[in-house]
Amino acid sequence: MKLGLTGGIGCGKSTAGGFFEEAGFRRVDCDQIVRELLDGDAKVHAALRERFGEQVILAEGGVDRAAIASVVFHDAEALQWLEKLLHPRVSEAWQGLIASDPEANWCVEIPLLFEKNLEKHFDFTVCLASSEAIQMDRLAAKGLSHEQAKARIQRQLPLEQKISRADFVLFNDGTQDFLRQQVFQLIDPLTHVS
Repeated sequence: MKLGLTGGIGCGKSTAGGFFEEAGFRRVDCDQIVRELLDGDAKVHAALRERFGEQVILAEGGVDRAAIASVVFHDAEALQWLEKLLHPRVSEAWQGLIASDPEANWCVEIPLLFEKNLEKHFDFTVCLASSEAIQMDRLAAKGLSHEQAKARIQRQLPLEQKISRADFVLFNDGTQDFLRQQVFQLIDPLTHVS
């Protein structure tokens, strides 16, 4: 089984992904793939240097993600360019992982699952949802300013649209234990579908 896991920023995709992994699913975190590309892919570094200049490359050789974020979340053209650079590489990575073990149950966390029309690759889609107040609190805890958090939320498809397009929705305004219970309650019938 292949599950596509998505949701709004700060809604708990990674936490839910961990619970799917705990239940025996193979887990792919597309944000982690992006981090790995930004940290260690020479072709990505060269393209970023050419587009944004030396200021986005750290002295130790990695990419200054905060510097790139400060540009792309305020410049739609720059964000589109960055997505065109990274998304094909990310898709190739997660699709390659699934192909390496097609009999496994997979949970693939893709923040822009619906924005990029990737739902056709999955048996089911699961959307994590939270109230905007909870989202903002979680993003503030990660060090984002109110303005930065709002800019990132606005760059995604509205949460209501993700909810309406998903096969299943998990609401994450409560405790981690409550989210874990929801994940396990969802997995049981899904893994016993004949």
